[in-house]
Amino acid sequence: MWCGIGHLPGGCQRTMGLHCVLILCLFSGWAVGYKQGDNVTLYVNKVGPYHNPQETYHYYTLPVCRPEKVHHKSLSLGEVLDGDRMAESLYYIRFRENVEKKPLCTLTLSEIQVDELREAIEELFYFEFVLDDIPILGFVGYIEESGFLPHSHKVGLWTHLDFNIEYNGDAVIFANVSVKDVKPVPLEEGVGSVGGVGVGGGSLVVTHTYSVRWFESPLPHSRRAERLRDYSFFPKTLEIHWLSIINSLVLVVLLLGFVIIILMRVLKNDFARYNVEEEGDCDDLDQGDNGWKIIHTDVFRFPPYKSLLCAVLGVGAQFLTLATGIILMALLGMFNVHRHGAINSAAIVLYALTSCVSGYVSCSFYTQINGQRWVWNIILTSSLFSAPLFLTWSVVNSIHWWSGSTQALPATTVLLILGAWVLVGFPLTVIGGIVGKNRAGSFQAPCRTRNIARQIPTQPWYKHTAVHMAIGGFLPFSAISVELYYIFATVWGREHYTLYGILLCVFAILLSVGACISVALTYFLLSGEDHRWWWRSVLSTGSTGLFIFVYSVFYYRNRSSMSGLVQSTEFFGYSLLTALVFSLMLGSVSFWASLAFIRYIYRSLKMD
Repeated sequence: MWCGIGHLPGGCQRTMGLHCVLILCLFSGWAVGYKQGDNVTLYVNKVGPYHNPQETYHYYTLPVCRPEKVHHKSLSLGEVLDGDRMAESLYYIRFRENVEKKPLCTLTLSEIQVDELREAIEELFYFEFVLDDIPILGFVGYIEESGFLPHSHKVGLWTHLDFNIEYNGDAVIFANVSVKDVKPVPLEEGVGSVGGVGVGGGSLVVTHTYSVRWFESPLPHSRRAERLRDYSFFPKTLEIHWLSIINSLVLVVLLLGFVIIILMRVLKNDFARYNVEEEGDCDDLDQGDNGWKIIHTDVFRFPPYKSLLCAVLGVGAQFLTLATGIILMALLGMFNVHRHGAINSAAIVLYALTSCVSGYVSCSFYTQINGQRWVWNIILTSSLFSAPLFLTWSVVNSIHWWSGSTQALPATTVLLILGAWVLVGFPLTVIGGIVGKNRAGSFQAPCRTRNIARQIPTQPWYKHTAVHMAIGGFLPFSAISVELYYIFATVWGREHYTLYGILLCVFAILLSVGACISVALTYFLLSGEDHRWWWRSVLSTGSTGLFIFVYSVFYYRNRSSMSGLVQSTEFFGYSLLTALVFSLMLGSVSFWASLAFIRYIYRSLKMD
């Protein structure tokens, strides 16, 4: 089964070939059986600062033991996107054979190399190895700060590692590394006299050793992900606070009930009042807060910037489909902790395959509202998110490339992703657009529209766009604020998120709150005789993305220890894209909710 990216097969030039490659890369993975004495390959992967999860470098960029010729492992698309760069190591591990303090190599470190190691240890560099798809993590060295007067600053390098590996039958279940009862080699300022190691001529001689111990485990291979979830090299800071989640659910239910009950009572009174009017002259009606019937000849007047509006609706529908698909796949157990970057691969595959949704929704509605430039509409739809994504990725990837980080994508991966969009994503957008254009009917409006628009009266301050955006964005954000912290701790931290059932509930609540708030704000807008609801419905709930970006700034400053140009650029760049995704998705949901609501209330009136 091929899923490497070092060289592309010829079949990838065709759409079906690319489909096969992406799907194989996404769902590859099977149990490997070993016999006693078989070689179990240990791959070295990456190193990086503990507080900057996305700032990673190849393990062999440090002055460590390495083979004369480095052989890299063929990686999947998701692994490359995750910054993995696995290479074979000098560690020789045999299945179920213990090893005690076996020499790995002896290094003569120059003063520059010692300073490089000291700097890495002071920045809390950790390393990641991979054994049978199990990540093994540990710190490069040891740092100790003690005393005030005099101040003591000690930096030490771990030159011995103990590998503890659990097995069941012929399968590896779990592995970790420890430095218990191991004394670090001190790295003093300016290589002078160092106890316990050879020093001479401005160089430092260190000998790296390792031990391997095997332990039998009762867990079968099919359940080994549970063992990895129970163990964490990093501090356990992610504890699900059920009380906070339940409190959020109760508040959301009360909010939705309040909006629905109040709105239905008001509408009931409006229907009773308007439908008993025996005179057909709408100008005699009360033009106060309940004057939404007066604008029945303007409420379905098509908005400006039709193509952009339809593109927003189409891409929003695409991300709604994509997010639902990702959550359902997670609930089905397709993303276990041993599949490196599986969610990244799934997101790329689904984004390409769901492009037909954006093209269909956008072009279908564009045709309904009498749009004429449908080709331009398809191009705008396909580039509405892909263009900001490419621009952001270009900046972030350039900075990673400049710093030498493994997060910089190789050229073959860039070509593969570009091929997925050119050969799959864009054609499906065009196909969806053509199908939507041909199947689009006429716009279903219960009322006729006048040729001349009615003058809109002056609106009070609380009905202005900014106020509606503040209300419509804050309430959905408050519904997901608790879960948002856990998601940030997973994406920008080192936690494993496994509560996908709760995530599905919160996602459904987010969409429900957005729809209800949009309907309520649209009603208040129409009651003030303002018929410009089209864009207002998109912006009101779509502003949730702004609140999410503000929260990301708060998280960066107060909930994380991230720093540096590399990590900060990636964090804020992709946080902006995340805010854009939420704005498009919620804007689309709120628009369709408002449109359904407006059609309902005007269809329920007795019009002359």
